[in-house]
Amino acid sequence: MNKKTIRFAFAVNHASHFEPEHFGNANKYLIYEWSDNEFIFIKEEINSFISFDDIEISGLSNKGMACINLLEKTEVKVLVSRQFGKNIQMVNRLFIPVIVNSETPDEVLSILKKHIRWIEDELTSKTEEYKLFTLKNGILKTIIKKDNF
Repeated sequence: MNKKTIRFAFAVNHASHFEPEHFGNANKYLIYEWSDNEFIFIKEEINSFISFDDIEISGLSNKGMACINLLEKTEVKVLVSRQFGKNIQMVNRLFIPVIVNSETPDEVLSILKKHIRWIEDELTSKTEEYKLFTLKNGILKTIIKKDNF
């Protein structure tokens, strides 16, 4: 992946809609790439880790570790979901978490496209942890507090 591309993973159900589930509980992940001012659908990854237990190892659940490994291999940098669980406190060290209010990927892609500079800036200015982005009609960036989850 070169500097001009950013990969996103959308956590969706079997019908490819966002549901109010934690990122790790999605049925599948739709992988999109931002390149040349456009979003391009890359592939669909089935979440074969959905039934993994949530036993924690070093502060991260088995399911969380498995999802992280999968998404790192696909060069994803941004995770998009209606909800995140407590693993967000570890995940945001590797990925930008984005919470959405919309049900369809097309709605989210439209909003992301309008505000892509925020994501690009966050990737280039990352310190130790990425901020949490919330998308509704616009975009809001906040710090992830350790006691919120």
